[in-house]
Amino acid sequence: MGSGIAQAAATAGFPTVVRDIEAGLLARGQGAIRKSLDKLVEKAKLDPAAREAALERLSFTTELADLAHCDLIVEAVTEDLGLKIELWRALDPICPPATIFASNTSSLSIGDMAAATRRPERFIGLHFFNPVPLMPLVEVVRAVTTSPDVVERAVTFARRLGKEPIAARDRSGFVVNRLLVPYLLDAVRALEQGVATAADIDRGMQLGCGHPMGPLALLDFVGLDTVVRIAEIMFDEYREPRLAPPPLLRRMVTAGLHGRKSGRGFYDYASDPPHPIDLGL
Repeated sequence: MGSGIAQAAATAGFPTVVRDIEAGLLARGQGAIRKSLDKLVEKAKLDPAAREAALERLSFTTELADLAHCDLIVEAVTEDLGLKIELWRALDPICPPATIFASNTSSLSIGDMAAATRRPERFIGLHFFNPVPLMPLVEVVRAVTTSPDVVERAVTFARRLGKEPIAARDRSGFVVNRLLVPYLLDAVRALEQGVATAADIDRGMQLGCGHPMGPLALLDFVGLDTVVRIAEIMFDEYREPRLAPPPLLRRMVTAGLHGRKSGRGFYDYASDPPHPIDLGL
């Protein structure tokens, strides 16, 4: 997500500083950006000169102090409130009061993060979608303390990236995940209860509802561990039983079946096309 946001910003003409905790991760992110830009050029969706200009606008660092001159900082660390607050508390004294802080969180409270800083009125949520260079949506999440001017500037920024912003309230899951996560969890429960096979559940939603990807394949794409984390956050806020991760999903995560990123989830990605895994149901 971080490299995708950086790519989108640099391609849109913004000088962009990318910070990560160590050089190896930075190199991986830099490689991902270059590879993504190269693909866009190959598909004639980006001019080669624009690719080079975007790369020139990017700088990479492991030092938080190198972000001190930025007008806007978008955080995209792991979906862990403690980790995010730790980062914001470290950045707060480094950055000028005018700097806007934005979190790319998909489910955590913007207000909780804002309250950990001395600039709650300049704190906002900017939730991008993966893959960022291709997905047009950005959820702009206003906390109760966010100033209207910052909301307006965040919306303008999203549009300058070529994105379509929608306004969301600071409630866990915002708009998209508030609707999507229960759907994904219900698909796991349907599999768990023997309603249909994984392949038929996915095929049913593709052919019956026109979805480009079935819910179980989408879970693999997002990451089963990520969905469990988001579901737990949403369950803590709403206390609705349907938001609790199903036992099957928890057991798969414990077993290391995290989806595409681990090579196995509801499907085995060692083959092409991937085939459903026998989960002993």
